[in-house]
Amino acid sequence: MSLAQFNRWRALQLRLAERIERRTGREMGGMLDRGLDLLVPSIVLLHLFASPYTKVEESFNVQATYDLVHYGLPLRNSSSVLADHFDHSTFPGSVPRTFTGAAILAGLSTPFRYLCSSPDQMQLVVRAVLGLANATALWSLKHAVNTAYGQAAGRWFTILLIGQFHTMYYASRPLPNMFAFVLTTVAQRNLILVKSVTSRTRKGARRRQWTIYLLTFAGVVFRSEVALILAAEVGYLLLHQRVSLTREIIPAGLKGAIIGLLTTVSLDSFLWQRFPLWPEWVAFYYNTILGKSSEWGTSPFHFYFLNALPRLLLNPVVYMLCIPFALQSKVLQRTSRDILGPHVLFIAVFSLLPHKEARFIIYSIPAFTAVASAAAGWLWTRRAKSSLHHAAVWLLAASCLGSCVVSLASLYISSLNYPGGEALHRLHQLASADHNVTVHLGNLACQTGVTRFQQLHPQWTYDKTENETEFLHPLFWQQFDYVLAEQPEQVIGSWRPIDVIGGYGGISWRPGTDDDLLPLPSAYATLFRGPKRAYTTAASFLRHTFTKGYWPAVRMTPKIYILDRAPIM
Repeated sequence: MSLAQFNRWRALQLRLAERIERRTGREMGGMLDRGLDLLVPSIVLLHLFASPYTKVEESFNVQATYDLVHYGLPLRNSSSVLADHFDHSTFPGSVPRTFTGAAILAGLSTPFRYLCSSPDQMQLVVRAVLGLANATALWSLKHAVNTAYGQAAGRWFTILLIGQFHTMYYASRPLPNMFAFVLTTVAQRNLILVKSVTSRTRKGARRRQWTIYLLTFAGVVFRSEVALILAAEVGYLLLHQRVSLTREIIPAGLKGAIIGLLTTVSLDSFLWQRFPLWPEWVAFYYNTILGKSSEWGTSPFHFYFLNALPRLLLNPVVYMLCIPFALQSKVLQRTSRDILGPHVLFIAVFSLLPHKEARFIIYSIPAFTAVASAAAGWLWTRRAKSSLHHAAVWLLAASCLGSCVVSLASLYISSLNYPGGEALHRLHQLASADHNVTVHLGNLACQTGVTRFQQLHPQWTYDKTENETEFLHPLFWQQFDYVLAEQPEQVIGSWRPIDVIGGYGGISWRPGTDDDLLPLPSAYATLFRGPKRAYTTAASFLRHTFTKGYWPAVRMTPKIYILDRAPIM
């Protein structure tokens, strides 16, 4: 072989090796992306199964979904069916809420009803449907981040997201905010694409219209505060993209408002037996105009910016490094400011209301995460160019790992905050399912996990009387076989506690016994018996050998007493 032939052969060999390397890199990148795409729904489902019960804030939608799954829309004898069987007829709440989200969940979940062996499994299915809907919306936004900032940013978006405890935890919880979250996240996906690549095209116009439609529908049906996001985004579009008010914004807004009103007014007027009824307007009038929401507590103006946002984002590097970097970088700042500007305005205006909760601004978290992921992706692709970039990437990676650890710890603690669900689960284990049993469910039990999905035995009677005057009469208590009470001394008659359900009571730095090192919800005590034993053995050795008895552990305090009628001697 001549030298020229050898050189040609060698060049072909190198080109082939380069082509194989590129193909392998694409395949590896594709596998990584597919794995990351599965990570968000997996983490959402992990939070669901680790904390399967619900609280009072979710009560209306959980009970409404149960009623619609089991009874459907009562088109015949509607008044009597609603009065006799639907939970909202007995426990209407301070203001009516829309059935729209519950109806959608019931429709999507009902096909799985016959695969469930018990009603409590159906509650998991219902929540999983909502959780996967939110995970899908976040997945679509991640691909918009890919388009706007590059593939590295899209990957970091997922990594940052799974370390956000509240986003993952709330994703499957049937709150009105989380029904709206599906729509606002899809709208944010369209806005990112409009603000980064397609502002002057026909596709960009369609995306703007779709965004306005979704935000209007969400504000009309689910949560009125979404109207502030809509106003901020419309103001941005008019100011920066000179969008036609008459050709794009007004038609899309009218469609969203009309379809939203037709949906909620028709469905809710029928199910509440009040016409016309627009629940979200009633809630807005009651909470905002009359100021009744302040009865639930007030917070200072800066609460959202200095408290809620850091807690929701969780990772300190995100809001102390990544977001400021993206807003200052010449390469990233224009798109990043366009994305964040309306959300900062939304939060600032919303801060004028005295009653504040972190979940009220959860719609903005995907936007902040997208901007942070842009900075993370930029630093990642340039990590080899300077030691400063390299150090920043290592800091970011360490903070993401730390956020995941904190998120898992928060999930563990949160799972211990549902003594009502735990107590009813335990009672079902203790009492016979074959006998007619009457049980009174106390107020705390109903607020911390007890739902109609948890009422497993059709021959049992589950009483939820709230009238404190009746509690003063001995005859009231004589009708029950069991009582779930947070204050057993107030239960009149001869009763004995057969079990006590504890709940989260804080952190103890010096547990009394080794049994207190890792308390578990009763539903998982058997499943995690082995890991708990291993952890307890290791922690016990370390604290008695090296730390003089000190060791961080969750302190459990008695929350609900399961009372059985004492036998007459």
